[in-house]
Amino acid sequence: MKKLVATGKTVEEAVRNGLNQLGVDRDRVNVAVLEQPSKGLFGLIGAKEAKVELELRPDGVEEAIAFLREATAAMQLKVNVEREDDHDQVLINLTGSDLGILIGRRGQTLDSLQYLTNIVANRHSDKHLRIVLDAEQFRLRRRQTLEALSDRMAGRVVKTRKEVVLEPMSSQERKIIHARLQSHPQVKTYSQGDEPHRCIVIALK
Repeated sequence: MKKLVATGKTVEEAVRNGLNQLGVDRDRVNVAVLEQPSKGLFGLIGAKEAKVELELRPDGVEEAIAFLREATAAMQLKVNVEREDDHDQVLINLTGSDLGILIGRRGQTLDSLQYLTNIVANRHSDKHLRIVLDAEQFRLRRRQTLEALSDRMAGRVVKTRKEVVLEPMSSQERKIIHARLQSHPQVKTYSQGDEPHRCIVIALK
């Protein structure tokens, strides 16, 4: 954890000087006052400036990104990390070549890495962080695939009047299908089975 000692005519000035050196805002540091300022004899002789120690608090997202760099390096993958902050989550997108091993079958490896990334981030954060990890926009493409599947299977149910049971999916993927068909006038969806074999059923209303 990075520490820095700064001085100033007042404690407040010493803190400002330290923040400027670190390039961060006040809420990113813990401050310890090492020495109070003193005017000295006649305001001149033996005068001392205030001395403070600033300790940089770890940033959960930065720690998560460092973890991802280490993990992908261990997998011998060269990736670029792009961060996008939203109001309730942080999107981290990994780009590079040969990221199929990072994504895994239907994104299972990516989901596992996202789970570990969130653990690392929240271990180093004072507030809860939600990190969504993506690779080469896989999640966007997967969402589009699942929405197209939802529409196609809903059409089949309406045509045959028989329910359709989809293959087991993660809770995130099931949410996409539930959301896609929740306003459908003729079909309904519900989940059945136990994890990791829980799946969606599309049936007539």
